[in-house]
Amino acid sequence: MDATSWNQRYRDHPSPWSDRPNPFLEEFVVDLTPSTALVLACGEGRNALWLSRQGWHTTGVDFSDVAIGRATEVASAENLPATFECADVRDWATDRRFALVTLIYLHLPEEEMATAVASAAAKVDAGGTLFIVGHHPDNIAHGYGGPQAAHVLWSEERLADWAGLPPIRAERVERGVATEDGTRTALDALLIARRPGS
Repeated sequence: MDATSWNQRYRDHPSPWSDRPNPFLEEFVVDLTPSTALVLACGEGRNALWLSRQGWHTTGVDFSDVAIGRATEVASAENLPATFECADVRDWATDRRFALVTLIYLHLPEEEMATAVASAAAKVDAGGTLFIVGHHPDNIAHGYGGPQAAHVLWSEERLADWAGLPPIRAERVERGVATEDGTRTALDALLIARRPGS
């Protein structure tokens, strides 16, 4: 995983994913009062921009300057409360804390993923929420799409261990994916955890 290859991917295929937010994120935040959000590995910003449209003051971080440039353009054009930074989430540091921190489909080898999850959890403010979703290890044999490399796929239990925050939900979930042959089912690992506090 490197910024150069992702930059090329975004150049070759603008908006490679739907503009819709992740369905589990959309379902989760509907009952939350908008506050501050940090979207790590945000890509072209579909989740960060959507949160901003719901009234969240959002910060997006990604190591692809092509993706960050596109997200920034959209935020500026729509006058959204969103800012974007080009940085690698594996070592991006900030003193700020956020009411909502997300890691959505970030897939790394064990040591790097453990560090990324712990770092994301550390940026959750008191009373705030950590939201992580990624392709489940079972997806290779029983689901659709996603990485076919087992060494970058992690269960909800492993994600929860690395986060070290009390979980609200930690489960394998199913997600429908529209294809030319009809709807297929992807298997994801979902972790929603909350830091105790006000």
